[in-house]
Amino acid sequence: MSEKLISKKKPAYPISNLLSNYLTEQGRNIKIPIFYDDLLRFQGAIEIFDKNGKDTLWISCYYAEYERDEIEHSLKQMYSILHSDGSENIIHYLNIDSIDFCTFGNTKPFRVKVRNILNDNYIFLYIKKADASRIYGLELEHLLSPNHINFLVHKDTLIEEHILGIPGDTFINNHLNILSEQDKRALAKEFVKFNERCFVRLLADMRSYNYVVVITQDFDRVQYRIRAIDFDQQSYEGNPKVYKPQFLKENNALVKMSLKVLAKASIEQYEKEERSLLAKRATSEHERLDDLINCMKVDTISTPEKIKQLKTGLFKLTKDVNFKKSKNMGELLSNGLDFITRNYVNENPYIIK
Repeated sequence: MSEKLISKKKPAYPISNLLSNYLTEQGRNIKIPIFYDDLLRFQGAIEIFDKNGKDTLWISCYYAEYERDEIEHSLKQMYSILHSDGSENIIHYLNIDSIDFCTFGNTKPFRVKVRNILNDNYIFLYIKKADASRIYGLELEHLLSPNHINFLVHKDTLIEEHILGIPGDTFINNHLNILSEQDKRALAKEFVKFNERCFVRLLADMRSYNYVVVITQDFDRVQYRIRAIDFDQQSYEGNPKVYKPQFLKENNALVKMSLKVLAKASIEQYEKEERSLLAKRATSEHERLDDLINCMKVDTISTPEKIKQLKTGLFKLTKDVNFKKSKNMGELLSNGLDFITRNYVNENPYIIK
């Protein structure tokens, strides 16, 4: 694909006071004595390679001894707040096995491996520089997708839980060609729904390495779910195509498979199903969603040029004049959700009005 869809570099947008107040109301804001910048003070690092000897673009960091204890204690506190009640009781049973730093991408996150020394179970935390775009993306994922997202904000520091799954690019390269026909149809259905969900909620840049494939064993079959793991491009880009994973060349294999195993009528059915589910979630979470979108409407999370391009593109696609009247990304998202909710209510004859 020769068309350039995604901007080279998206700026990080600060968290506004209004968004910070929203996060406080939702229990997302915390107090803890460590920042992203504190973790940058590592004394040295070692490159991390995968089992095939390929550079993972992660480095394992080590810190001066006089700082290490304080940093590890704060990271254990973060784990307790994120996954428990925030008490100190469990901290004695936790060990920080590693602190890794990613040298690739916009956020340059830290990955912290926290292990329970009683049973050797471990979990990962991610520490990132807080960006308003990403926080809006995380919250919208929590409210509008089938997935719950657990994250915390500490001033300009973002703490996220690890999202389990097989990275999309790894799955495409190593697993896609060996799936049974039934599994291909199940995965294709999920890709169609994921594609529609990203578009309606304006989440861009879902290239194959920005989502994971989650596999669940059901009674007599395998269920697939595709989950976004990168939310930096929430409501930023101007080209409507970039909000549909089907137009990103990294997903070509999934697109070809879906067109091969699904009839056109099935694809249209699954798109309608996902729009209906989004409308239901938007309706059931309307108070919290309205508060979040009100923050977006007065926030700066894109450029005037991109806003103009997107509202023109969405108007051409839907002929809904509300898109043409939109002044910012918050209004575009709000009008998009209103559009699908309105159509869902009008088309479903069984809804009592």
